[in-house]
Amino acid sequence: MKKTKNKAKNKKVTRETKDQPETNETDFVFGHYAAQEALKKARGNKLFLLKEAGGTKIEELKVLAKEHSVPVKWVPKQKLDQMSEGGVHQGVVLAITPYQYLTLNELIEQSKSQPFFVLLDHIEDPHNFGSILRTADASGVDGIIIPKHRACGITPTVVKTSTGAVEYVPVARVTNLTQAVTELKEKGFWIFGTDMNGTSYHEWNAKGAIGLIIGNEGHGMNTGLKKQVDETLTIPITGHVQSLNASVASGILMYEAFVKRNE
Repeated sequence: MKKTKNKAKNKKVTRETKDQPETNETDFVFGHYAAQEALKKARGNKLFLLKEAGGTKIEELKVLAKEHSVPVKWVPKQKLDQMSEGGVHQGVVLAITPYQYLTLNELIEQSKSQPFFVLLDHIEDPHNFGSILRTADASGVDGIIIPKHRACGITPTVVKTSTGAVEYVPVARVTNLTQAVTELKEKGFWIFGTDMNGTSYHEWNAKGAIGLIIGNEGHGMNTGLKKQVDETLTIPITGHVQSLNASVASGILMYEAFVKRNE
């Protein structure tokens, strides 16, 4: 498949701040890895540790907290359970500054010349989102694009599931995914989606500036986005189920792109 690429015009971009909450101790991540990566990125405000907790991982967190001037407070398990809303916190909860989403233009401008973006069409399950972020980091994805409304954002569960990958994969949040796809295509991106009757993903030409759309867990891609894709991809299924989990399907495709883009 022959590709052409238009030169992107330089535009002034600003980091999205609208609708973002002010920093307070209700913004948390929990678990060893999530807290560790957030501390490394200087996003920690206060580190809460389980009373009498010890071990190598706890000592590493204490060292990181000291390096970044983050106060440490030892609290009972009930307090950690409350802050993590019953999540598996491993005796560690970190109060953080709110996650700073990028604008679409900012994501494009900070990426390399031919980036690979994954667009999530109203993914609602935080575990799916976190798993996608984790695989995106491992497979060299340059950024994730999500809609502002009716979709999962960066939550403590997403951060925990991503095992800290959220600190390394930039996430842009847009008002309208359809408009975002239009803007990407104007900048020379080729856009791909998934469909039961598409091209086998093994034949995917994943080189160049590309965007891969992962559909909603229950409904797949919406009609407007389907009309915009340059090509649909199919993952063969021989069992009795009709489709794969969103994070599994995206993982297969992200690694296929990784192989193709590094041949």
